[in-house]
Amino acid sequence: MAVPARTCSASRPGPSRTARPRPGCGPWPGPSARRLGSGPPRLLVLLPPLLLLPLLAAPGASAYSFPQQHTMQHWARRLEQEIEGVMRIFGGVQQLREIYKDNRNLFEVQENEPQKLVEKVAGDIENLLDRKVQALKRLADAAENFQKAHRWQDSIKEEDIMYYDAKADAELDDPESEDVERGSKASTLRLDFMEDPNFKNKVNYSYTAVQIPTDIYKGSTVILNELNWTEALENVFIENRRRDPTLLWQVFGSATGVTRYYPATPWRAPKKIDLYDVRRRPWYIQGASSPKDMVIIVDVSGSVSGLTLKLMKTSVCEMLDTLSDDDYVNVASFNEKAQPVSCFTHLVQANVRNKKVFKEAVQGMVAKGTTGYKAGFEYAFDQLQNSNITRANCNKMIMMFTDGGEDRVQDVFEKYNWPNRTVRVFTFSVGQHNYDVTPLQWMACANKGYYFEIPSIGAIRINTQEYLDVLGRPMVLAGKEAKQVQWTNVYEDALGLGLVVTGTLPVFNLTQDGPGEKKNQLILGVMGIDVALNDIKRLTPNYTLGANGYVFAIDLNGYVLLHPNLKPQTTNFREPVTLDFLDAELEDENKEEIRRSMIDGNKGHKQIRTLVKSLDERYVDEVIRNYTWVPIRSTNYSLGLVLPPYSTFYLQANLSDQILQVKYFEFLLPSSFESEGHVFIAPREYCKDLNASDNNTEFLKNFIELMEKVTPDSKQCNNFLLHNLILDTGITQQLVERVWRDQDLNTYSLLSVFAATDGGITRVFPNKAAEDWTENPEPFNASFYRRSLDNHGYIFKPPQQDALLRQLELENDTVGILVSTAVELSLGGRTLRPAVVGVKLDLEAWAEKFKVLASNRTHQDQPHKCGPSSHCEMDCEVNNEESYDYQAACAPQPPGNLGAAPRGVFVPTIADFLNLAWWTSAAAWSLFQQLLYGLIYHSWFQADPTEAEGSPEARESSCVMKQTQYYFGSVNASYNAIIDCGNCSRLFHAQRLTNTNLLFVVAEKPLCSQCEAGRLLQKETHCPADGPEQCELVQRPRYRRGPHICFDYNATEDTSDCGRGASFPPSLGVLVSLQLLLLLGLPPRPQPQVHSHASRRP
Repeated sequence: MAVPARTCSASRPGPSRTARPRPGCGPWPGPSARRLGSGPPRLLVLLPPLLLLPLLAAPGASAYSFPQQHTMQHWARRLEQEIEGVMRIFGGVQQLREIYKDNRNLFEVQENEPQKLVEKVAGDIENLLDRKVQALKRLADAAENFQKAHRWQDSIKEEDIMYYDAKADAELDDPESEDVERGSKASTLRLDFMEDPNFKNKVNYSYTAVQIPTDIYKGSTVILNELNWTEALENVFIENRRRDPTLLWQVFGSATGVTRYYPATPWRAPKKIDLYDVRRRPWYIQGASSPKDMVIIVDVSGSVSGLTLKLMKTSVCEMLDTLSDDDYVNVASFNEKAQPVSCFTHLVQANVRNKKVFKEAVQGMVAKGTTGYKAGFEYAFDQLQNSNITRANCNKMIMMFTDGGEDRVQDVFEKYNWPNRTVRVFTFSVGQHNYDVTPLQWMACANKGYYFEIPSIGAIRINTQEYLDVLGRPMVLAGKEAKQVQWTNVYEDALGLGLVVTGTLPVFNLTQDGPGEKKNQLILGVMGIDVALNDIKRLTPNYTLGANGYVFAIDLNGYVLLHPNLKPQTTNFREPVTLDFLDAELEDENKEEIRRSMIDGNKGHKQIRTLVKSLDERYVDEVIRNYTWVPIRSTNYSLGLVLPPYSTFYLQANLSDQILQVKYFEFLLPSSFESEGHVFIAPREYCKDLNASDNNTEFLKNFIELMEKVTPDSKQCNNFLLHNLILDTGITQQLVERVWRDQDLNTYSLLSVFAATDGGITRVFPNKAAEDWTENPEPFNASFYRRSLDNHGYIFKPPQQDALLRQLELENDTVGILVSTAVELSLGGRTLRPAVVGVKLDLEAWAEKFKVLASNRTHQDQPHKCGPSSHCEMDCEVNNEESYDYQAACAPQPPGNLGAAPRGVFVPTIADFLNLAWWTSAAAWSLFQQLLYGLIYHSWFQADPTEAEGSPEARESSCVMKQTQYYFGSVNASYNAIIDCGNCSRLFHAQRLTNTNLLFVVAEKPLCSQCEAGRLLQKETHCPADGPEQCELVQRPRYRRGPHICFDYNATEDTSDCGRGASFPPSLGVLVSLQLLLLLGLPPRPQPQVHSHASRRP
């Protein structure tokens, strides 16, 4: 639809807003009104949202007057009468009502009682999750006992351990694998696997599998002891499955990085380096500690430059990845002064979009000035003390990244944090330098934190996540009180199960260092059990709620767990799938109130008038919906049910007469299509053994073949679905017999007639018209069906714009317009809408018919040909409703050309090579590690982590798309305005056609060039800023609640273990080899990195 550059447009609509002309829209002119450059009027009918049919160009452009309002209203009435007449004859609404009443003995009218329904579903979900909770508790208790009984072995060797290494097959296939190069000594089991549809994978139910992160040495003493004691979990996993065969993945994620899961299956090896680490999974992060308020401060003084600054930037990004949606964060840089790196001036929720803003902002940090720890810490404490904002209100911490300094800023800690020490301070010494690190160690130790060293890339991932061990201390010391099962947000399973939620339970170290010694404070890891969303969906009503009724569930953040609009186009297993309820639907005040009540765990019911988008996202309708909600006990979730008033009742077929079953079933056979019309059946799960197919003809064939073997009353079939399908087959056949068969469609320029039903039948007559039928065979997924139920009267639906133009390019093809309306039954005072009927108009023939009707002509001129160069469109005023699609997928942006050297790799100068001191310092070793990791990670510092993992996200990534739906929102039946184009203006009149969604538009033909037109597009457009401005949105945070229990303090906590900066200096031999390798330009092979964590030893 073209719109002029200057228009008298309407204001943006809302649920109760109406269109108002802007200032400058003049009053309706009288017959004598005449303007420079005016021309003859054009009459059009608007088929929302974008299609307009040109009807009339009055002859004699030199002498005419714009039609008066009563004339145009007369034309509109004639069009209304013609549409009503055709639908009365061919639609068959009244006849179908009579057919239902004639067959009243074949069905019953059942009632949907919202409160009972939602409570039953909530109870079923609670029972499902409770079974997983019991399995979790058995696993966590067993793990703690196994570890307590385990005897630490200093001399343990790889060949002493037998286990299935989930990555072994992939590593053997990769000749460059680290284990292949050095020759793994571990006794890796070889297993056979069988395909299991429940896991969408090949599994082995007799064993567990082990996954160890790439950057952890499998042969270290810590890892081997971990493998030794966790082997006993295998029997508990197997026993859990025996008790509950519906269990999916059972996983123990160890704080050492080891993942042991059941049943065994090969790891989904990425194309590039595998960066999976269980300690960075959403479910582990949520289970390992209470929510966090974190302020990250980064030293950007002049001494921080080159490689060190890049290490800091990467470290901050990795630190952000350890935060979940329950956490709050801000990032600031400091030298003499401190300032936020982004537009966020206070703590914000650590959701995906906010973390993305931070990650982009830290890349712009520049080193200059002098180090001012005081400025950085004062800024951080002020942030944490701000009580006027939404935050986690649990663990409070400051993470400082610096290259070193001498100031201890004790006065700052005395002022803000002592003596209670409610804020933990973690310090990170980044890069290779000769500074005294004692002040950094003191800061951490004096404030219940920990000191870490990040000399090179290889230390980033490990040292930016181990702070979780410190935060876990109060949980461990709290004992049973902290053994709380938590349920996660929705996220993508790393092993291919699809969208899941996970129940988590922390596992504590129960050992003591000796008789009478203090209790161990370490968290051993997190136990998790997955629940597939599809398993939860199966507990919800499928087809009794009607096409526009649905069940949804949200968590304490307001993110949806279940919702028909939860359809992520691409998923990144590193991040949860976070779609807010108010983004899944069109937001309004009523829904905000419902969302808040659900988050607070209340019950409720509310009928609201709201806007909904059509299934194809081309339309917006104002509808009435009944919302009913209850909490799901023992979980963080709340369940809601949405029902339109017309879905309060539904039909349940009762075809006990087997002879009648056979009779109706015969109308599903293709042999009957020529006389009875083509039948499409909804691809539903009618029976367990029914083979699904995307091709409806093939699906119908599979269905018929199965029905020849079983009856509709078979136990393996859904009797409700089958009986309703067969009943609707017979009822729609009677419509053919009574109405359609004897009518001549060509007389009224109709391409076809059709009927679709709740039972899953779509019958198109005549049979040949099915060749051009492009609507979804599932009526509940067809836009015309759902909109017809929601609107009174006749709903016109043009084809998609791209499909329309493709058809118009072919000379002999015709363009069809669907016109449909719901069939409303009233049976014993109960109203319902079980079907939709309609016709398919020939666009060109009806465009010409409209011309004749509106102009009183008795003959037809040369018909107007719609085509790419002559669209059926014109300038028009419409309202628009903007929304954002947070689940879209976008092609990745091509990387920039940053020079010939590998990105992010420090390249020494000639002076460095000639400087002997440089060779003998640790800088050479750091460079060596940098080059090695650079060869593996290619562009560690700036590449998207998903690209490094070789996942599909390397090709497509999630993004935000902006959508706009246009609609005529005025409550008035007619709308008049002047389009002011300076010296040349233009009149138009818009008239609603009663009982339809059409607008009848009369407008002057534009004769002046000043009114240049732009196109109104419905196509999604990419939002470079990822949707609405994040900096503005965080000023109006949506209501949320965190977990109800916080473990951030325990009086018995021992804070003496606070990090002493144990590093691994290279040997003289390594340095000599390094010099030779660099001089010769040979790529060195990496040495296995041993990460020893002495505190893990009991």
